[in-house]
Amino acid sequence: MNKPLELVTKTCAALGIKPTERILLARISTQTMQFFRGGELVRGYVISTSRRPPSNLKDSLGTPRGLHAITERIGAGQPPGMVFKGRVPTGRHFGEYDLPPDDDREGGALITSRILWLGGLEDGVNRGGDVDTHDRYIYIHGTNREHLIGRPQSSGCVLLRNLDIIGLYEEVRAGDMVMIVD
Repeated sequence: MNKPLELVTKTCAALGIKPTERILLARISTQTMQFFRGGELVRGYVISTSRRPPSNLKDSLGTPRGLHAITERIGAGQPPGMVFKGRVPTGRHFGEYDLPPDDDREGGALITSRILWLGGLEDGVNRGGDVDTHDRYIYIHGTNREHLIGRPQSSGCVLLRNLDIIGLYEEVRAGDMVMIVD
């Protein structure tokens, strides 16, 4: 068994569920994420998580820990840098399109390119009540602040460079597991 995946396997066993074929493992302490398929490492990513301490509590703005699943994939076919509001493409683009990558006229940090919406799998930890990851709108998504990737900067979400999230989006499916650890 691959060491990084042991925690996923143990958590799944405790929950009475089977690990998925594709698994993402995000590490808050190192601002990295690994993508595994069939227990084998496919690719590693540099990410950004919350600028606040990790937390599963509603309104904490912390990145939630624990085992999650991708509940929805949003943004197929949109160009790199597409800005989303309320999970709907706005028609505005960042990057090489109509606004510079770090332009803050749109209101600062933005949700761009693709969205992987997460839902917690652990009752009382990241699912239900005041700890529900899905109800907190926690995503893995692109950002207009790619120059800050690798440093904590989000309001709870996991941020990737735009081309990274587009590539990852093509590899994962709804239901795939995402483990977020310290």
